[in-house]
Amino acid sequence: MKRQVIFFFALAVTSVIAISVAVDAQMAVQFAAPPLDKSPMDVSYYPANFPILKIQNKVTEPLMARVIYSRPQKNGRVVFGELVEYGKVWRLGANEATEIELYKDVKIDNKPLKKGRYTMYAIPNPDKWTLIFNKETDIWGAFQYDEKKDVLRTDIKAQIQQDPVEVFTLVFDKTDSGANMIMAWDNVKATLPITFIK
Repeated sequence: MKRQVIFFFALAVTSVIAISVAVDAQMAVQFAAPPLDKSPMDVSYYPANFPILKIQNKVTEPLMARVIYSRPQKNGRVVFGELVEYGKVWRLGANEATEIELYKDVKIDNKPLKKGRYTMYAIPNPDKWTLIFNKETDIWGAFQYDEKKDVLRTDIKAQIQQDPVEVFTLVFDKTDSGANMIMAWDNVKATLPITFIK
């Protein structure tokens, strides 16, 4: 009788293990990594390369801002006025709307903007862009943009440059009073001056 109980117990354990292995194998086969995005997400810091400076113990000024954005490519297209329509709200990149995190209070166009995280949009026109800071974050595109949630708007000059930029680029450049946030794509460059409040 003991032998029969042990046999059935061993058979049951073996069956459970076999089912478990089969389920695990099936799950492993079903998983497929998503394809690489055509507009990869990137991040820009002020000061530039802050995380690298931090691990190298080379930080000389505090972290002031971080922008997370997706980088669409020109791919032979006319960007401004066609792909990105003039006079319409644009997510300032691709995929998720661009987000900026400010680690200290700043001034933009002499208007105060408190530290925190904001979604950034732009309304491009041939001679100027309107940049928008909006308090609703984690948004895909500009399809549900809500003007009532704007916290600041400012107009900046759009400049034509000779050498087109293939991939939308957003970087910070140090100034005497803070930093310029430079946005460039195709043959257009727009610059947002940011003043750091001390």
